[in-house]
Amino acid sequence: MELEKLFCDVDDFCKDFEKKWQQELLSTSERKRQKTFNLCLSEVMTIIIYFHHSSYRNFKDYYTKHVCIFFQTYFPNLVSYNRFVELEKSALIPLCWYLHLRPRQSTGINFIDSTSLEICLNYRAKRNKVFKGLANWGKSSVGMFGEYGVCQQLVLGTLYYC
Repeated sequence: MELEKLFCDVDDFCKDFEKKWQQELLSTSERKRQKTFNLCLSEVMTIIIYFHHSSYRNFKDYYTKHVCIFFQTYFPNLVSYNRFVELEKSALIPLCWYLHLRPRQSTGINFIDSTSLEICLNYRAKRNKVFKGLANWGKSSVGMFGEYGVCQQLVLGTLYYC
């Protein structure tokens, strides 16, 4: 995936999203300080998305060893890694919405996670009303669990975002 093409697509999305986001926010009487960022929202989102197309296993190595060295020409106002981590939280909702709207294809790879969840302490099991009928003593697909609880089975499919 080309970085310029990705950035243009994300930037177009961010321009529309920020207008709609400001319209939907509730107005308050107190003024909040609007900090200016060196990186715009679309640049933060592009770096995060491009990380998932890279071969790096953790984001810190990707940012410090790849982005700060090779992407200086694309992003001239790069910030330190610590500052970028602070900026990531501002990109969470727009990033989720962007990925939700993009066409996606399944890679065909699925991960299955089976976890037993303890509901309450054993001596309180008979008084539990919240999970009455759902939780029980017994066996999960991964073996016996000695506490009163439920077995959570989660199937995660991997999607490729175009």
